[in-house]
Parts: sequence; C-alpha cells; structure tokens
Amino acid sequence: MPLIDALKAAASQLIVLHHLAFYGPMSDVAHDLAPAFFKWLYEDARIAVQVFLVVGGFLAARSLAPRGAAQFTHPLPLAWNRYSRLILPMFAAIGLAIVCAAIARAWMPLESSVPATADMPQLLAHVLLLQNLLGYEALSAGVWYVAIDFQLFVLMVALLWLARRAPAAGACRHPAPVLVSALTIASLFHFNRDAAWDNWALYFFGAYGLGVLAFWASGRERRLFWLGLVAAMGLAALLVDFRSRIAVALLVALLLGCTHRSAVAQRRLDVRPLAFLGRISYSVFLANYPVCLAINAAFARFAPGDPLINAFGLLLAWSASILAGALLHRYVEQPAFLWQRHSAARWAAKNA
Repeated sequence: MPLIDALKAAASQLIVLHHLAFYGPMSDVAHDLAPAFFKWLYEDARIAVQVFLVVGGFLAARSLAPRGAAQFTHPLPLAWNRYSRLILPMFAAIGLAIVCAAIARAWMPLESSVPATADMPQLLAHVLLLQNLLGYEALSAGVWYVAIDFQLFVLMVALLWLARRAPAAGACRHPAPVLVSALTIASLFHFNRDAAWDNWALYFFGAYGLGVLAFWASGRERRLFWLGLVAAMGLAALLVDFRSRIAVALLVALLLGCTHRSAVAQRRLDVRPLAFLGRISYSVFLANYPVCLAINAAFARFAPGDPLINAFGLLLAWSASILAGALLHRYVEQPAFLWQRHSAARWAAKNA
C-alpha cells in the first residue's frame, strides 16, 4: 500500500525533526533563525507517532484477522516473531547509542539530554522491553515506542485468541470486532485521558484500535456506514476531551479506510522516494537519536554559538539520520526479518 509507505515516510521524518528540535544544543543556538518553526517541531511534531500507531493496528488486522476473526491457532509464536523482528534492530541502535552517548558525555558534560553510562540491569530491562515500566532511563529516544508496539501487538493477539475461543451466540457471531471496539472505547474515553497509563498499551490502544477497525470497515459491503461508526466513536471521544493526538489518529484511520480499496488513490502515491523512506522508517526511528546526539556533540565542541553553522549542523544531522536508517535497514533489519520469516516457516512446517 503506497499510502502507508507515504504516511510512514512523512511521520518518521517529522519524528527526526522533533528530536533535533527537542535535544540541544544545536537547536538552541539556531532557534532565533526561525522561532515559530522550532517551537512547532518541539511541541507538536511528536504527534506524528500517532501515524505509526494507527498503521500498526491497520496492518495487524490485515495480517492476523483480515475478515474479523483470527487466522492463527498458536499465539505464542506470533508474539515471539514480533519480538524478534523488533528487538534485533533495536539492539544495534542501542549499541550505537551507547557509543554516541560516550562521545557526547566527553564533549558536552553539562548537557542533560545525554544518557548516563548504562549498567547491566538497565541493559537487561531494555532487552525485555521493560525499561519504562521498571523506571530505568531510556538509552535512546525511540525505545519507548518499541516496547509499546510489542505490548499492543500482544494485546491484539490476545483479544483475537480469546474471541476465537468464545462461543458465537446471537447477534455476536463475530466477537473479535466487539472486543476490539470495547477496548478502543475504553482507551479513548478513559486510559488515554490519564497520563499515568502512558507506559502501557491501554493508553495507546485508542489509536491502534481505530486502525484495526478502519481496516475491517474498509472490507465490508457498507463500507461508508461502518467507517461512519468509526468516525462517530472518535468524534465522541474528542467531544468529551479534545486531544490533538486522537484527532490525528482518527484522520489517519479514516484516510486508510477510505482509500484501502481505491487503486487510483494508491497508484497516485506510488512514488519511489516515499516507498524507500517508508520501508526504512523503523530503522530511521531507531537510529536518528544517537546520530543526532553525536553531531550535536561535535558542533557544541567545535562550532558553538553560531546560528547559521548550527542550522547547517541540523541539516547534516537530518541527512545523516536517513543514511544511518538506510544502513541499519539494509544490514540489520532486513536480514533479521528474513531470518524471522524463515524461522516462522520452519516452525509452521514442523507443527503442521
């Protein structure tokens, strides 16, 4: 789906720019060149992460239950496959982050955004994707999302597995959409309104569930009616408590639902650079923080105080983040995906 590539490409680049604006000191020095733009990047560009949440739900529905019912019998291998696909590129990115943080600590000893030296419990917490739940400092800016992505996927698999085991009765012949809708509503109206839940999947399931429901609605005969119900759910949540992140998630979900079956819409977005940036978006998401950290440290050490030079440094860091993401995708993420797919095929053949 070229639209998904385009959305992921745009969202990943906005996240890179947000990190460049959020973590100094280059953005602090260059701020006066375009204060309104830097303020927007600092405060609002992070909302682009909602795109990944909605797309994640949309793709999960397509792969796990395209007709609204689970197409798998064993949930644990699915969880392991998702974990291995996420964690191997993250390991490489954390290794890079540890090296870049050591450089930054030497050149920017007073910069508060530089992570401290990692210890073994902290590394183990990252391996298990529990760093936020256990209160450890993140070693890289993107690892929180990896943990949430895994939680959301496991929660989705669990809902589908429970729905498959539940007896169909009366009007509830397809319990999976009912369960997903109920949890989406609970997230939109309760969990997502309480920041105390923001280390848990329940906080983010509102956006994720909108993506799931948009996929299922797009395959129904009365597509516009079912998408209208999705829209009504999101609008009601916004009337109760307007959150820009939920507004963005709802717009993305409806866009995906409306264009999923449109060959014309997909063909118009089939642009090679967008497809490439979409494919490497996860690796860019992981690699951009350590790269930006190292370049920030270099410019703080060798070119402090000049706004134009530091603005050039921001452009350099942006470009280097894309390059680092492309390399991480080519040499780590892609081989990890092929290995994971081969392992999954062998497991399926063995247990057939």
